[in-house]
Amino acid sequence: MRKLKLQVQMTLDGFVAGPNRELDWMWVSGEQDPAGLQKVINLADSCDMILLGRGMTQEFCTYWESVVDNKPDSPEIPLAQRMVNMRKIAFSRTQTDIKGRNLEVENGDLATAIQKLKNQEGKDIMVYGGAGFASSLISLNLVDEYYIFLNPVAIGNGLSIFKERKILKLESSTVYNNKTLLKYLPA
Repeated sequence: MRKLKLQVQMTLDGFVAGPNRELDWMWVSGEQDPAGLQKVINLADSCDMILLGRGMTQEFCTYWESVVDNKPDSPEIPLAQRMVNMRKIAFSRTQTDIKGRNLEVENGDLATAIQKLKNQEGKDIMVYGGAGFASSLISLNLVDEYYIFLNPVAIGNGLSIFKERKILKLESSTVYNNKTLLKYLPA
């Protein structure tokens, strides 16, 4: 059975975005570490599908497609190519068509759809967010591995993906420049 992996950036005080979905805090620590970027690429390579919540899908697709189309010298190009070329499924209760390369929309029951995807042949499945979507997956106990990039910043208020008590087991931690990657498994 395929695993559902959740990869998120998080502040020290447990937020994945500001109260108005701000993400500017992610770049406070400066330039991206090439080793950290390579880890993100390696995690992407362990998967053949990306799941996204409707709220962040358009921004996600627009950003990565822009890197591929307009920034051939960007250090992000290897990751961008993966993000654009990989099969993506956006989960939405309201929209049936969202624009993006290799993107389809799923409107069915979340738990049923995820279990069906997990039972298919293939590599693992990656979730990048958004906050509400990730929170729903966590609440339904659908996440098999958590990859949390802990950023050295506190923002005081924002969006959390944990809405209830969740006990996790730390499997590993790795420091990249000024961020720490924490890998957790459900306890």
